[in-house]
Amino acid sequence: MIERRRSKLHGWGVFATERIPKNKRIIHYAGEKITNRESATREQVYLDQGTIWCFKLNSRWVIDGAVGGNVARFVNHSCTSNCYAQIVDGVIWIRAAKTIEAGDELTYNYQTEGEKSIQCRCRPGCRTRL
Repeated sequence: MIERRRSKLHGWGVFATERIPKNKRIIHYAGEKITNRESATREQVYLDQGTIWCFKLNSRWVIDGAVGGNVARFVNHSCTSNCYAQIVDGVIWIRAAKTIEAGDELTYNYQTEGEKSIQCRCRPGCRTRL
């Protein structure tokens, strides 16, 4: 249903290989479960590289997609995304926010809280920082 390919937005991206209906669970965000404290250290290294791999699960835990992650870590950010993240029983699911056609790149809004040091590339002129 999905595959990783080079993206016009940033590095690698995830693309639909077939039509995906609205609200379908597409993939879970896999990775190492770490504490928020450990995440702060790792995130600084990732931000210095211009990447975001840590996904906040709750006030105590974070999933680090760079360690033991799957292709979900390559779903890029967009302010006008076609997917959304949903946490169900401690699992982060990437779901279709609308019907996605084959060949479309999957994106969701990262809704980051940190330094805002990475410029969004979702469209020319976007002023959002991640």
